[in-house]
Amino acid sequence: MTIWYPNPETLQHPLHTGLASAIAHAISDGKLQKGQQLPTHRKMAERLGLSVHTVSKAYETLRRQNLIDGHVGRGSYVLDPNVTQDQPFKLKSEGRNGFDLSISRPMFSKLHVDRFQKAIIQLPNELDPSIFLSCRPNVGHDAHRKTGVKWLSICGVDTSPESIIMTNGVSHGMSAALSALTRPGDTVLADDITHHMLVSGCSYLGLNLVGIQTDEFGIRPDTLEQYCREKEAKILFLFPSLANPTAVMVPEERRRALVEVARKYGLYIIENDTFGPLVKDRPTPVTALAPERSIYLTSFTKCTISGLRAGYLVAPDHLLPALTSRIVVFGWMATPLMCELASRWVLDGTALELAMWQRAELCKRYEIAKQALHGMQWSGHASGLHIWLKLPEGWTTDSFVAYARELSISVAPDTPFLTPKTASQNAVRVSLGSIQDHERFKQALNLLAGMLARPHAALPPLTY
Repeated sequence: MTIWYPNPETLQHPLHTGLASAIAHAISDGKLQKGQQLPTHRKMAERLGLSVHTVSKAYETLRRQNLIDGHVGRGSYVLDPNVTQDQPFKLKSEGRNGFDLSISRPMFSKLHVDRFQKAIIQLPNELDPSIFLSCRPNVGHDAHRKTGVKWLSICGVDTSPESIIMTNGVSHGMSAALSALTRPGDTVLADDITHHMLVSGCSYLGLNLVGIQTDEFGIRPDTLEQYCREKEAKILFLFPSLANPTAVMVPEERRRALVEVARKYGLYIIENDTFGPLVKDRPTPVTALAPERSIYLTSFTKCTISGLRAGYLVAPDHLLPALTSRIVVFGWMATPLMCELASRWVLDGTALELAMWQRAELCKRYEIAKQALHGMQWSGHASGLHIWLKLPEGWTTDSFVAYARELSISVAPDTPFLTPKTASQNAVRVSLGSIQDHERFKQALNLLAGMLARPHAALPPLTY
């Protein structure tokens, strides 16, 4: 078989990255087949006029991507690009001896690595120097805000660039919104089981977080009205599209009813919609129903890749000065390079492509959970990143988490998600995306199901 070499005139800089990219594209295009031998480091260097060190760096990059491998005496050869179950870019927390179901994060594959590396290589092309030379405007660059209109429209929010503030993700925006709308001692209303960042954020800001009991569709409007009559609340914080730990999808009728109560009692609404278009058949965002009193937050970290720390905050015009000042305090401005990458992905369709890939993979995980946990009490959604698992009688959250740990399984206890004065729910949150391999994920779920199927007292004692 003829030894393949790339065209040296087409290699982009830096050269080790350009060479790795050229070989990766040759593999994906079929020019390099599984098992095909690559030139030695020295022969590749001589042919392309590069240093051996540059070629070595390129080959090492390809090994980390699981595209090539090498052994003494055999040289370097192409691996099957469709086999991804043993990718060397797996997270360190996902060891072969344990199952981490505690962190709610999106899945990833070679597709994500390819898209990110391609974007990084292309990023310098026609890049406006102001993206990396300036530290203003604090609300974000105009081009990024204009692109945000397109992504937010996909999310169901029609707005203008002037109403958008760029953020380093939802947590950044949440801190700014809470700080702008409240003062220490003010009351914030939310689901009694809510996001742990809201619990800690309110504590840090000196806010009185009050949890409202919910049903299978979220906060009941009549219950919200009762709380509004009893307490002088400023904020209603909502996670209406699966982002709350219990993975509840609030139906549109309920959303409209909550908006009416908020209007009646003068509540501002902060809507965390971090999953964005990842959620299939999602109702109209609350912000679209009450734009005059809502702050909308979304980002790319849950629907594309965790490291893309970029997002959007949408707010009424009269709140923008206060919000901007808080954005400055909590981070000066969103990182322009990350916003540039996110904007390019929105414009070329990569962001939506990765979100749809994520949706399809999560649907598979949801089916695995349905089979493994059949007959048990849990809530979730086919587009969600986690499920909420209620424990049978006899278990407490602490005892279940501790016993699962003996089986090398990590799950998230309910404690961090409870608002003040909310009792333990004897439940745990189980991530659907933190274990990348389907078979290992299935194994972890079956181990949990085995624990739940046996009375706690009948289980073997823990080792000491």
